[in-house]
Amino acid sequence: MIDETTASLPDTPPGPLPPAAQAELEGTAWEELPHVCTGQHGVPDTPDILTGVLAADPARRARAVGDLYRLLLNQERVFPATAPAALVIARCLDDPRTLAEDRWEPRPSRRPLRAELLNWLAAFADITRRDAEDDADTLQDLAAARAARRLLHDRIANFCEDDHPQVKEAALAATALLLADPILASSAPHYAPAVRTVLAASVDSYYRWIARERLAAWGEDITDLVAAEKEHRADMDRAHALADNPFGAGQNQAIRWLENQPEDTAAPERLGRRRDDRTAPPQSAPHGPSPEPPATATGSECGYRGPWRIAREEERAEWTFTPYVGVGPLHFGMTLEEITRALEEGPTVSSYSHHGEDQQLNYADFAQSRIRALFRDGRLGCVAVNALTGPQVRLDAAPLTGCVPSQVEDWLVHRTTPRPGKLMYSPAGDPVFTDLGLAIRSQRAGDVVLTRPLFLLHDWLDLWHSLPSEEWNCF
Repeated sequence: MIDETTASLPDTPPGPLPPAAQAELEGTAWEELPHVCTGQHGVPDTPDILTGVLAADPARRARAVGDLYRLLLNQERVFPATAPAALVIARCLDDPRTLAEDRWEPRPSRRPLRAELLNWLAAFADITRRDAEDDADTLQDLAAARAARRLLHDRIANFCEDDHPQVKEAALAATALLLADPILASSAPHYAPAVRTVLAASVDSYYRWIARERLAAWGEDITDLVAAEKEHRADMDRAHALADNPFGAGQNQAIRWLENQPEDTAAPERLGRRRDDRTAPPQSAPHGPSPEPPATATGSECGYRGPWRIAREEERAEWTFTPYVGVGPLHFGMTLEEITRALEEGPTVSSYSHHGEDQQLNYADFAQSRIRALFRDGRLGCVAVNALTGPQVRLDAAPLTGCVPSQVEDWLVHRTTPRPGKLMYSPAGDPVFTDLGLAIRSQRAGDVVLTRPLFLLHDWLDLWHSLPSEEWNCF
């Protein structure tokens, strides 16, 4: 349950945002500042996201936090709306409503909203340190983001001494990354002790990485921190190897040891930000010509009504896919009610699991749209599209639904930057493209198989543990 006691404190401002944040919001020409998907159907504009962050409805707050990541920091990039949004978010930090706790996407553990907003500002600061692509618009967006760092530092610094440990860690992480600004660099000696004693000792592996990277950049000796991290990783690897081996000695002991370890509260890999090899140059692209885009299977003849009927191209709805944002009219983070309104139909099948007195929605099937929506904590995290009759979903104008699986896989492999972790395979052999949040499963159509694409958030990429048994049994 969400701690709602902080959402109705007597000194809570009456408006959607505190006065300083509201003034910043109203003084910005947002119509000239798009995010990654501004104007697309079902995708909120930046002012709607920002007002949602402190909304009274817990579900809207949680979705707004997810939208900050998906729409304003998408694919390791900032956009024209990102820097102004960061300034508004920083004005919200001292609002008492940010003390409400929940599980905020993308991190697994409960924490105050204030801590997660600081984590988002840390992700923003992390991106501003990177080299931009040689593109005029990208360079301009990055320059605007870098120019905001000094104002953000002034508004975040006070939280580095916060009494709440999660808020303190997040504020220190954001501050350490903001000090990459040359004008702020002289403050590094002031923060270095706390970065070493607090961040370097965190259970959050991303914070530990920030501590090592920043301290090294400031000329500090991090030999002990590097050694401790290597030893920790080696211990975890050995324990996992023992726990996964039912025939080896020490399995039960390893399982108990792992259960007693504190949960790593870092977000799933989403911005390439926790990898120690993040600055390594990418491998060269595959040799040979680019494969032809996949082609859809020929539909069944008119009037055919057998169990393996394949919809013709003109029968399929046309949807587009934006990685980690949404597919067609569906936007990740939606509730079942919001999906029902977007599709203009109710689910024909809904599956729930029971946890004591509570029940949790697992998935819902929509017969007219021919899709399955899968949920976690009541919010959309995965969409599976029926290979035979579902909508035609396109990426870069190429079809993903109802195609020959090998053709789709070859085309996606060629367009994906060949870096470690960008391509995984499920135990069933389904390719999973982590930079896209896309898995290609197969679905039977008589004597042939066709692509059943799955569109995923980061914490769904491990298909084996994420998908319900009904999805694995869908042939």
